[in-house]
Amino acid sequence: MSEQNPIHFVGAGPGDPELITVKGQRLLAEAELVVFAGSLVPKRLVENLDGEVHDSAPLHLDEIITLMADAWREGKKVVRLHTGDPAIYGAIREQMQELDKLEIPYLVVPGVSSATATAATLKAELTLPEVSQTVIITRRAGRTPVPEGEDLPSLASHQATMLILLSVGMIDKVVADLLAGGYPETTPVSVVEKVSWPEERVLRGTIADIAEQVKEAGITKTAIIAVGETFGQGDLSAVSKLYDKDFAHGCREA
Repeated sequence: MSEQNPIHFVGAGPGDPELITVKGQRLLAEAELVVFAGSLVPKRLVENLDGEVHDSAPLHLDEIITLMADAWREGKKVVRLHTGDPAIYGAIREQMQELDKLEIPYLVVPGVSSATATAATLKAELTLPEVSQTVIITRRAGRTPVPEGEDLPSLASHQATMLILLSVGMIDKVVADLLAGGYPETTPVSVVEKVSWPEERVLRGTIADIAEQVKEAGITKTAIIAVGETFGQGDLSAVSKLYDKDFAHGCREA
C-alpha cells in the first residue's frame, strides 16, 4: 500500500473551535476535500476553507468512503473531520477497514476528547492520590448493546472515576445501575451538556439527586455524566509525591 498523500482522520475537539490541534487546523487549511461530522463539529472549523466541504450526517458508510476514495484517486488531499478524539466513540474503525480493502493509506490525528474537556470544565483531576487511580469511559447499553462484563453495574463495582457518554437520556437507569454497582448515594455526580460550546450547561449533585436535576433541566442528549469522588468539592487528595519536598526523584533531591 502506498503511503503517499494519506487521508487524514482528524479530531475536531469537543466543540470549542480553538480546541482543535495545530496539526489538525493545518490539515484543514490544506485539504481539497473535507468530510465532517455535521451534527457536532463546530461550523466555524469548516467555514472559509479553500477545499470542498461535505457534511456526512445524511450519508451512510458506502457514500462516505466513495466520496473520500474518489477524491484520493484524483490526487486530492482529504480530511475526515470527527468530533472530539476519533478513538473514543468515533466510528472510524469501519471506515479504516474499508480504506484498507481499497488499499488507500490513512493517518489519524488525535483531538481533545469531550471526556477530558468535561474534567476541564469541572476543574477536576480525574485521578487523585489515594482517591482514584483509574478512569472508566463508557456508555450504558441502549439501542447498541455492550459486551458481556461491561454492563454499568459491573463497571461501577470498581468505584473508580467514571465518565458515562451517550446515556443521559436514560438517567434514571444510569442511577439505578450505579447504585446496583455499589456507589453510595452521596457519591458526587456532575452532568455537563455540550461541553465547551457557548451553550454549555453544568449540573452538580450526587447520585441521589442528579436524575431529578437532569429532568428539570430538560437535558436529553449530548451530555457527559461524571461520577466519582474526584468530582467532589472538598479537600480530597493526599499530597502528590511529584512535588513533595521530602520526596526525591530523578530530577530533584529530597
